[in-house]
Amino acid sequence: MFDGKKVRLRAYRKEDIPQALEYINDPEVKKNLVIGIPFPLKLEDEEKFFNDLSAFKDMYSFAIETLDGSKYIGGCGTNKVDWKNRCAMVGIFIGDEQYRSKGYGRDAVRVLLRFIFDEMNMNKVKLEVFSFNQRAIKSYLKCGFKQEGTLRQEIFREGRYHDVIMMGVLRSEWEK
Repeated sequence: MFDGKKVRLRAYRKEDIPQALEYINDPEVKKNLVIGIPFPLKLEDEEKFFNDLSAFKDMYSFAIETLDGSKYIGGCGTNKVDWKNRCAMVGIFIGDEQYRSKGYGRDAVRVLLRFIFDEMNMNKVKLEVFSFNQRAIKSYLKCGFKQEGTLRQEIFREGRYHDVIMMGVLRSEWEK
């Protein structure tokens, strides 16, 4: 487990599956997280995700819970790891709407960065965020990420095309 000021990152538990399924199928989460068609997942999909989690793979997924351990509120982790070039791609979601826009996601990202830089020995962490997700962009900037590029009209959502913003933070920037 890895603690921040507001959250704890821990391993997913089997009992998280029903809540995780509810969170991942929330229209707001789906809209901001999935690049493909935002189709609802089935229980079997979430169970497969859980069963495929392993500390022996290059995808490290954490459940995000409140620091006191009373509430599972979302998830974060690495999606891709490039060990040769010391670069990791990350993602995050806060599923419980009562915990959005209150610093829980930002704290989770900071704890995740600490894990990636201090435990995985990465040199760079990067992510993709949809241009309409201004709340996330502001949060990532506060965590030290910088905009590195724009994939123009990369995603079709709600009847229009939107950009995908590429962001990254280097170990040297994070250590400051």
